[in-house]
Amino acid sequence: MSSQSDDLYDRAVAMLANRHYEDAGDALARGGWLLLANPRFDNSPFDDDEKGWVGKGIERLVTSAICYRVAGRSDRAAHRGTEASAVAADFQTVCTRPVQQACLQEMRADAIVAGDLDGAAKLYRDAASAYEKAGESIDDPQYWSTTPLFGAAAAPLQQVARSTANGEVAVSWQALHGPDPGDPGQFLAHRATFKQQRFATLLETVVAEGYLAAPRGTTAYNSETYRCPSCQSKDVNWVGDSTLCMRCSTPLDRI
Repeated sequence: MSSQSDDLYDRAVAMLANRHYEDAGDALARGGWLLLANPRFDNSPFDDDEKGWVGKGIERLVTSAICYRVAGRSDRAAHRGTEASAVAADFQTVCTRPVQQACLQEMRADAIVAGDLDGAAKLYRDAASAYEKAGESIDDPQYWSTTPLFGAAAAPLQQVARSTANGEVAVSWQALHGPDPGDPGQFLAHRATFKQQRFATLLETVVAEGYLAAPRGTTAYNSETYRCPSCQSKDVNWVGDSTLCMRCSTPLDRI
């Protein structure tokens, strides 16, 4: 990850904290493009990478589309969602691991939801089927579910969900996956099924309320050092280079 993409992420977080959602979307898009060009050190994005670092770039584009939705820029959201889905589809043709191809299919669906476009339900169903098939050839689905690609695929939903839950973790890793890792296909397919049921509805709530929380970083409850000037909470979220209220993502004041 380049220092420039880090700087753009920090800027996006600051823009979210100040409710400048279109600016946040712009910063995330720029960072996404950088990460797609150079996802990890000197690796090509087209390398067959077991960790799936290209997912971070796709994640930024999907979240950019969400920011545009909240900003009332449905036109830009549609463009970014189309772009993110196309990028994920292209990487599906490069990677050789069926479980990663299924995850990229899941991300294609996420991008369509973020852009408020048609066709997400079928993409999620296809992703679930692809996971079921991929499960026949993997022994440890929990390993795959914690790789950067799968983490990137979970992040936009988790950010949207915490926006509706007073800043708490509203979609945990456990909730996103099936109950039995001994059945790898079902364990991973639950991701796509869960998102098909929940993501669009949660995002519609966020858009209607006009508020998207910052991502959850390192947190602390009842701090003796910080207080929110907006809601008076003393619960802290350190993310990017910002110190924010865990509850409403407002920049915190020192006590």
